[in-house]
Amino acid sequence: MIVRIMGEGQVKLADSHFTELNRLDDDLLDEMEAGDEEGFRRTLGALLDAVRRLGEPLPDDALEPSELILPSPDATLDEVRDMLSDDGLIPG
Repeated sequence: MIVRIMGEGQVKLADSHFTELNRLDDDLLDEMEAGDEEGFRRTLGALLDAVRRLGEPLPDDALEPSELILPSPDATLDEVRDMLSDDGLIPG
């Protein structure tokens, strides 16, 4: 699976990491619904860190279609709300 982190680039991830990322996505949704800005920041950071840690960065000149697009680390809670559907950032 190819994941794009807005403002950073693309990362290739094995599908086997989907469960871990989906758990973080569920936590992020819960924090957003509760308006928990501190929890949102922490979980967004953990989600992005997991993608970076588990994935392999693609070259900057690679233009692969991204299956998932994640917000930048400095995205606001409102900006991420605008990105979401009922399924969260990572379709389940």
